[in-house]
Amino acid sequence: MTQCWMVRAGRGGIYSEDFEKGYVAIGWSQLGDLKLFDTPESLREKYLEIYGNEKPSAAANAIAMIVKFRDKITADDYVVSYNPETRNYQIGRDTGQYLFDPNVIVDYPHLRKVHWIGKVSRDALSQQSRNSLGSTLTLFSIKSSVLDEFISVLEGGQENSGVVGETSGDEELDEILQLKDETVAKSHEFIKDKIAALSPEEMEELVASILRAMGYKAKVSPKGPDRGVDVIASKDGLGLTKPRIKSEVKHRKETMGAPVVRGFIGALREGDSGLFVSTGGFTREARYEAERSTFPLTLVDLDDLADLIVNHYEQFDLEGRALIPLVRIYWPVD
Repeated sequence: MTQCWMVRAGRGGIYSEDFEKGYVAIGWSQLGDLKLFDTPESLREKYLEIYGNEKPSAAANAIAMIVKFRDKITADDYVVSYNPETRNYQIGRDTGQYLFDPNVIVDYPHLRKVHWIGKVSRDALSQQSRNSLGSTLTLFSIKSSVLDEFISVLEGGQENSGVVGETSGDEELDEILQLKDETVAKSHEFIKDKIAALSPEEMEELVASILRAMGYKAKVSPKGPDRGVDVIASKDGLGLTKPRIKSEVKHRKETMGAPVVRGFIGALREGDSGLFVSTGGFTREARYEAERSTFPLTLVDLDDLADLIVNHYEQFDLEGRALIPLVRIYWPVD
């Protein structure tokens, strides 16, 4: 029976570009070639020898995912990976081959070849499907109903607009902590959904609200020839004190490349610090360009925006809270 699997491209989707070359991969590099283990028991022994300081439940989950990656994913199974920066799910078919090659993706030497067939925006999925994809696990199976929705969108179908035995005390605590991590991860994605639904003008106001929450006096630049500056902020509100922050805000699905970042750097002057916000993310070359800038420059993608909102929401003004309404949820101390 054909199944569907989510394989995450590292924390924050850091290896998404590498996955696009025709692979999905997992870490645990110190295990070496998984084909050398004849049985799950021998793999477990080696895993505990190397990573034995983990909690028993964490080790059991990791071993189960490694075995699934090697043995349970089979030829023609659907494979999905998510790039949180671009908010795209990439869907493909497994070619039925596990490989060990430490030279393809750094720190992720366990590979499976995949034939990618297309991408689906998270915004194209129903809320129920988004919820089911919120797990933080490296590898997990995806419901057939969600796969059907992926395929429907890929085939040009209508997009959706944007609700599971007894355990010991330690096991119950581990389950609660895992639930907490998954809840935080889902919340993070839901906040990103809210941000993505804003208009370009509202995005500029949101960036200004974040800067004000951080202690700056910020304002959105008047419409017109602003030379790439959408929001201006400083401690005094006049730009006479440093840092003087100039922000460019690009609210679109396209990933920003090096030429756009280079153009923004050209608008900065002595005493300026740059803040480039792109909800579509940045290419690797764009990030290199920012690192080489002679001006202080920070690139902020959609994940960063969600983190900034959560970290500074208590200081948000009414305008910012109206754009992204949130409520606080309390969780028991571990």
